[in-house]
Parts: sequence; C-alpha cells; structure tokens
Amino acid sequence: MATKTYTVNGQAFAWGVMAGMRSLSAPAFSSHLFAHMPDAGLSGSFLSFLQSSRVATTLKILAASEVVGDKLPGAPNRIAAPVLVVRLLSGALVGTAWSEHNGQSKEVGALLGGVGALAASYGFYYLRTRLSQKTPVPDLVWALLEDGLVATLGISLAKASLNTEVMANVKNLTAS
Repeated sequence: MATKTYTVNGQAFAWGVMAGMRSLSAPAFSSHLFAHMPDAGLSGSFLSFLQSSRVATTLKILAASEVVGDKLPGAPNRIAAPVLVVRLLSGALVGTAWSEHNGQSKEVGALLGGVGALAASYGFYYLRTRLSQKTPVPDLVWALLEDGLVATLGISLAKASLNTEVMANVKNLTAS
C-alpha cells in the first residue's frame, strides 16, 4: 500500500509540474484521459466535469492557444502573480483529480500538485531566462523545446497513470 501511495503522490506532483510549465496542458491531458476512462470515484465529486468529452475538447483548444500565446512578445511572465495563481490552481486541480481517481487523499494531491506547479513555474522561468541570456539560442527555441517537454511529460504521465490502473486491476483479479 505504501508503494501505491508513493506512486500516486508522485503522479500528483508530476501533473503539477506539467501545470507549472503550461497551465492548461495538465488539465487538458487529464480531462482527455478521464473522458476516455470514466471513473466512478470522480463521477460523484466536484471533479466530474473533467470526464466530459466537451470539457476535454475545450481544454485542448485552450491549451493549444496557451502554447501559441506563450510565444507572443506581450505574454506575461509565468511568475507574475495572476499567471502564477492560475498555474497553482491548475496544479492543485490535477493533483486532486489523480489522487481522488486513485483513492488517495484529495488534500494531499492538491498540495502536491500545487507545489509541483510552483516549483516548475519558477524553475522553468529562471532556466529559460538564463538559457536565453547566456546562449546564442533565441528564447523561441527554448520555448519550443519546453513545449516538446510538456508533450513528452503528458504522454509519459498518461502511460504511467494508465499502467498504474491496469496493474491495480491485475492485482485485484489475481487476488480473487
């Protein structure tokens, strides 16, 4: 049981990291997965909206808009107060959803998702700023590489989340 809790807590943190990098990508990936594998645990909660295919589609469109908007010259810094709050809330949302989905503490999931978002917001802000200043590579290239990292992280987290669920189902079948 301790291993499952550790894995779920790690997932909540990792989904939060993704939210810190691109605030809408984590909810978009999560909603897409929940819409394709509805969960009875989420159905009775305030997070049930994440299982809607319409919500998933809307979040994907908004996430794509965010990816484009990040490249515009007037885009605010991710650590500016209003933007940072959105990233923290996004991280807390996905952390809560994945923890609840896995039968773990929603509060711990929210906290870990928010901490992951906070760490990634500051970490990637300073990393990208420093790389842009200290290398001849323009910020746009670093931004595109970060987008690729977000997509890779999303796919990896989706696979890990699905594998955790599949393994839990296999253990339940073999225990019976």
